[in-house]
Amino acid sequence: MFTLRRWWEQHGSKMLIVVITLITVWGLRQTQGSFILELYQMIANPLKAPSPQEERLINARVLELQQKLLETEKQNQQLQSLLGYSKEQPTKEGVVAPVIGRGADHWWQFMILGRGQNQGIKPNGVVLGLGGLVGRVVSVTPNTSKVLLISDPSSRVGVLISRTRHMGILKGQGSNQTVIQFFDKLPDVKPGDVVVTSNVSQLFSPGTPVGRVRSVNLDKTPAPEAVIEITAPINSLEWVIVLPEATPAPIPANPASPQK
Repeated sequence: MFTLRRWWEQHGSKMLIVVITLITVWGLRQTQGSFILELYQMIANPLKAPSPQEERLINARVLELQQKLLETEKQNQQLQSLLGYSKEQPTKEGVVAPVIGRGADHWWQFMILGRGQNQGIKPNGVVLGLGGLVGRVVSVTPNTSKVLLISDPSSRVGVLISRTRHMGILKGQGSNQTVIQFFDKLPDVKPGDVVVTSNVSQLFSPGTPVGRVRSVNLDKTPAPEAVIEITAPINSLEWVIVLPEATPAPIPANPASPQK
């Protein structure tokens, strides 16, 4: 026992160095030196500048965040403008809704909104955008709504010329331009006149802006016509306001008839 202890005191440290060396060599062979590389990276990275590739990735990420911030600010401005426009309308408070669906083959016919029954939207709700009338709700689900646009060829809206009060029917043409067919044979209308919904409309509240007259054709048959440019940017809408269904104006009683 004494001999073994004396031998360990003389040669033990050397044996430990040999064992540690063998283990290290075996580990390097098994890991292909990855452990040493990782250790070096941990020590060197705090003092090492990013590589060109890493710097490009960092710059791209910063640019992405800046663009997202600008987009958020832009949408916030649009919503503030839309809410301000809504407060100017002589109607009940509406529901702000994002436009979540449109198709290239029906871009000017209808759109899908990201709000529905759960948010209080009902069929025949009036849809407004910045600038004026957009359309009306034709169907709803719990969380979406389908809107028939006033630019749809099947759309019909009772309108009048704000300056002269001449009335007509607005017909969609599948673009940002629509057509009014007037009831009068010689309506007083000229380019630049403002067009609004009429007070006899059964679907829309009176006085809602629709567009402006671009051209007039009084010789058109069977009725005079005017081309109207829609003032709401229907082709690029991202947000709208949905108002409750308009209440038709009551028909005045005949003074000659007995009161009941």
